[in-house]
Amino acid sequence: MNENISNGMRKLDWSLFLDRTINVTMNENYGVVYGDKKDDSPVFYEIVFKTGKLIDYFDDALLIEAIREKQTYKIFIPFSSIKCVEIF
Repeated sequence: MNENISNGMRKLDWSLFLDRTINVTMNENYGVVYGDKKDDSPVFYEIVFKTGKLIDYFDDALLIEAIREKQTYKIFIPFSSIKCVEIF
């Protein structure tokens, strides 16, 4: 990530956007899902977006809350992994 963009995100007053929905476009980032059985092969996939409600922020990251399949997840996103943030 361009260091100037990352620094700009750190300087932004994120408190203005708490409880707002944000859509984060990630830099290259990958995830893995493991099967239910021990002999199932793991599946790797590219993570492009993360969407959720901004619930906290730190010097180096954002914390969002997302609901998927009736479960609530808290997702910590370091600024170095962020390409773009849309705020709704």
